[in-house]
Amino acid sequence: MQNFVQLWVYLSSTPLFGLTATIAVYVLAHAFYTWRRQAPWANPVLWTVVVIAGFLLATGVPYPTYFAGAQFIHFLLGPAVVALAWPLWQRRAELRARWAPLLLAALIGGAAAAGSAWALGHAVGLPADVVQSLTTKSVTAPVAMGVAEKIGGIPALAAVFAVLTGIVGALSGKYLFDLLRIPTTPSGWMARGFALGTTSHGIGAARALQVNADAGAYAGLALGLQVVLASLLIPLVFRLL
Repeated sequence: MQNFVQLWVYLSSTPLFGLTATIAVYVLAHAFYTWRRQAPWANPVLWTVVVIAGFLLATGVPYPTYFAGAQFIHFLLGPAVVALAWPLWQRRAELRARWAPLLLAALIGGAAAAGSAWALGHAVGLPADVVQSLTTKSVTAPVAMGVAEKIGGIPALAAVFAVLTGIVGALSGKYLFDLLRIPTTPSGWMARGFALGTTSHGIGAARALQVNADAGAYAGLALGLQVVLASLLIPLVFRLL
């Protein structure tokens, strides 16, 4: 028993612990997700977060120790986001024909996402720095952290809000679109994907890409547009206010 404890102490303190644990849990979660025919509630990102967080709490492993290994996966987030440009390149003719309504939809959607978060935060009496952090919830986490810092928010809290928003969107998007009777036609998939990418950034785009190629492509486009628009407009609006 003592030898096992010593082995656990050694393994849990090595950088490879975070990398191995994350990959192992995600592979199992994705297998379950596939087995459940990609049901939204079985989203592998959600269950990986739940299992890893519960495991760290139960074993007392410090988060910095875990992240020392998991940062290698975090690094791959950049290339993964860039890879979303390939489906857009394949549809470049469609994008050139629709650039004006898509840009307008991105402006309105981004304003609604940020404005509703800001209004709700003030309505329930949240502190100003928390409201600022919440305002960036629909922008992908790395950008949300930078924008939140510029407007007086808390970068770490902005990242938490962004991840939670992405997971909620990935879980609820299908049911909401079905409730609104948005069809599963080519134009319907375009609308579903663009809406999901606008509100739920990378996690929503990943979910859209798993369901339909057109939805994934337009979700990636919406994600990119929100990154640019939020980076430029949210600090400007808060400066004017």
